[in-house]
Amino acid sequence: MNIEKWVQNNKEITLYNTCEKNMPLIIFNTYEGDGKSVYDKTIEIGCLEFNFLVVGNLNWDDDMTPWYCPPLSKNDMPCTGGADEYLSILINDIIPNAKKRLNGKPKFIGISGYSLAGLFAIYSIYNTDIFDRVASISGSLWYPNFIEYCISHKIKKLPDRMYFSLGDKESSARNEILKTVQGNTESLSEYYKNLNINVMYELNEGNHFKDADIRSAKGIKYII
Repeated sequence: MNIEKWVQNNKEITLYNTCEKNMPLIIFNTYEGDGKSVYDKTIEIGCLEFNFLVVGNLNWDDDMTPWYCPPLSKNDMPCTGGADEYLSILINDIIPNAKKRLNGKPKFIGISGYSLAGLFAIYSIYNTDIFDRVASISGSLWYPNFIEYCISHKIKKLPDRMYFSLGDKESSARNEILKTVQGNTESLSEYYKNLNINVMYELNEGNHFKDADIRSAKGIKYII
């Protein structure tokens, strides 16, 4: 395993590059860090070999969100809807650069993410056909009008596999919008099953912030 780091388009990129040839490439957008704790967990739970491309230093509430959403509380920040711009950077600049560094050609490319990055992972398949598999881990599928968007728009290329997970206490939030997350996640996972996509939905113990690394690793393992 070789670990390469670089900065591109003001994003901090970390590539965990396996020595095996033609292994899958999994994208992981992260709120903080370089993804090492998640990668270590994938090894711990017996995940097959893969290349892991982690993108950090994101403008989280902009890069990961599809359109404007006002603050959910008085101490919160608005989401400003820069996903299209970031997706363009990801597929036109960051991923091609990473692919040049790999040993062979990726067997497939998957996208994964936690929280708003899980929302972005789903949004991305409506706007590019580059991704073959998707993992939305504790995805922010409470996002206003997102379910309606997914149902009313066409996916660019149906994924081979999709993974969804939540904590079983996430829908217990006081905020009325956040409370919708479990119902929305279950509805959307059923919608994709009806499109004959291989879908896994998993409910984990705890709230949104519990065991993020192992939850992420389990989602990645499933799509690989």
